[in-house]
Amino acid sequence: MQPTSLPTMSVGETLVTASAIVAGDRVLRPGWMRIAQGRIVALGAGEAPAHDGPLLEFDDETVVPGFVDLHVHGGGGASYTGGLAEEVATASAFHREHGTTTTITSTVSAPPEELLDIVGRLATLVEAGVSAGIHLEGPWISHQRCGAHDPHALRSPDPDEVARVLEAGRGTIAMVTLAPELPGGMEAVSRFAEAGVLVAVGHTDATYDQAREAIDRGARVATHLFNAMTPLGHREPGPVLALLEDPRVLIELIGDGVHLHPALVHELQVSTGFDRIALVTDAMAAAGMDDGPYRLGSLDVDVVDGVARLREGGAIAGSTATMELLCHRAADSLRGPDGVVADDALVGVAQMTAGNQARVLGRTDVGVLEVGRRADFVALDADFRVAYVHCER
Repeated sequence: MQPTSLPTMSVGETLVTASAIVAGDRVLRPGWMRIAQGRIVALGAGEAPAHDGPLLEFDDETVVPGFVDLHVHGGGGASYTGGLAEEVATASAFHREHGTTTTITSTVSAPPEELLDIVGRLATLVEAGVSAGIHLEGPWISHQRCGAHDPHALRSPDPDEVARVLEAGRGTIAMVTLAPELPGGMEAVSRFAEAGVLVAVGHTDATYDQAREAIDRGARVATHLFNAMTPLGHREPGPVLALLEDPRVLIELIGDGVHLHPALVHELQVSTGFDRIALVTDAMAAAGMDDGPYRLGSLDVDVVDGVARLREGGAIAGSTATMELLCHRAADSLRGPDGVVADDALVGVAQMTAGNQARVLGRTDVGVLEVGRRADFVALDADFRVAYVHCER
């Protein structure tokens, strides 16, 4: 079945029934859910209550919260990085068809005036409800770990520029990724955290102690752990261990099978815990498209066999993944010897694709299927592929 979106129903109630509904830390088998005016008004297990209004039946599907992507640069041939309304709408629609009902639009490093312009345009789109917030990935990141960012656009965080960016964002900047070891980096962590912006440590050459200090100053996310940061060492563990060991930090993982070995992703799911992991796509415009030439910000990218790399240097340039793919891979890796994904693992998949992201963003309207929250949900088939998308706006 192809992913489908149902228009918002503002009159009366809709009853949803499913083989299973993942509702917080419970799996309702079978489950039912009543929706009114875009919100969940009741949930339960067993036989559904009598209902003579609209009905959505998923006899063979599992219903989970709509996916929340903290880190995504585009998709469907369109990019978020320039802040252009038509492109943002196209990319958001593409990812929504693959289950992402809440999207934080990620930028890439840009010169000062260009960055302010992009932030201003994206802020307008957030205010209009097209995006759920802005993620500034750079420009305050390490030259040594810049990945697919234009090295000419990188710089240390300047207090005046930070203030101007916050002003341009008008309260819509949800997250910023920076390297805390840069001159002024620690002060920037504190400034953004005080402004209510989620601070992520990434694209960094920070030492273990520097990463610890950044966390103590308010950093709460590890941007695509392992990728674009000093590797874990036995004498100098660097930022990886500091970020992994602190329960205050949410760990981003790009579980597409390219950025990280699947065995490592599985090990982290088991050892770190489902409640500490946020699966993110880091997708670029090429997601859902054919191989070929693309752009990521100001840089040329070639996609071969679904893997995006910079034309110059060959660094991995984001991904071509969707949250649907990450959900499928995560669930598949958690099947037991009998081929079944146990209920605790199902709850974990929902946490890693929606609940943890919503929690760290401070969102109480999405990410979990419970009474009072928005009726954003995805129906997954037996292979954990998206069969249906319901997104309330």
